[in-house]
Amino acid sequence: MRFAFFGDVVGKSGRDGLADHLPALRRQLDLEFVIVNAENAAAGFGITENTARELFEAGADCLTLGNHSWDQKEALTYIVREPRLIRPLNYPPLADAPGRGSQLFETDRGHRVLVINLLGRVHMDALDDPFAAVDRELDACPLGQVCDAAIVDMHAEATSEKMAMGHFCDGRASLIVGTHTHVPTADCQILNGGSAYQTDAGACADYDSVIGNQKEEPLRRFTTRISQGRYQPASGPATICGVFVETDPASGLARRVEPIRVGGRLSSHIPQV
Repeated sequence: MRFAFFGDVVGKSGRDGLADHLPALRRQLDLEFVIVNAENAAAGFGITENTARELFEAGADCLTLGNHSWDQKEALTYIVREPRLIRPLNYPPLADAPGRGSQLFETDRGHRVLVINLLGRVHMDALDDPFAAVDRELDACPLGQVCDAAIVDMHAEATSEKMAMGHFCDGRASLIVGTHTHVPTADCQILNGGSAYQTDAGACADYDSVIGNQKEEPLRRFTTRISQGRYQPASGPATICGVFVETDPASGLARRVEPIRVGGRLSSHIPQV
């Protein structure tokens, strides 16, 4: 099967960019399933029901979150009603976090797709061990047996933690991909065990920015150490960044992986099918 994962959507620019480009990409690449990280979709911080609806209407089948999951308080109740919205799996039990950290979907073609969202612990919120959490989930839903594809979104700051997660899940997931740092990395590959991997998918955002935000406030904070306001998403044309994966129908492991970049300022790359 063929599926795609798109990195963090930042504000209206990112949402509009997906609406402009995703329908055509679904057709061109014959995508059976699309996952989008949407934790920055609502004005750069969190997600709302309306912004989620825009992304679903653009062609997303599942939305993952991250450290900004609850910045918009309505997400706490919306996620209970919307099974296509996935928050990090590794919240501690005492948190009693609403929603779910993984979900098994069935595509229109009858394939079963497992999506798992994790939050890293290096320079991030102190949640439970993401390695132990994903280990339990992958054991409970084995690739090639219970699911036809498994996607792990590792929302983390440190590249080392993302790479370690890639090797930890290698052979048990179709794709392990990093999010959160908003810049697409150049290490798209198939690991030794057959899993596709990229350290960061990048963002769906205006790249005339500082990781999707207007430049003035980040520059002010870096140069003066004085904050004069909130970060605001940049509003220029977005570059849509993601990862395309084609899996082996028997094993569910990757036989092809390529980056996707279209629109905006970065050089475009659309896989040829």
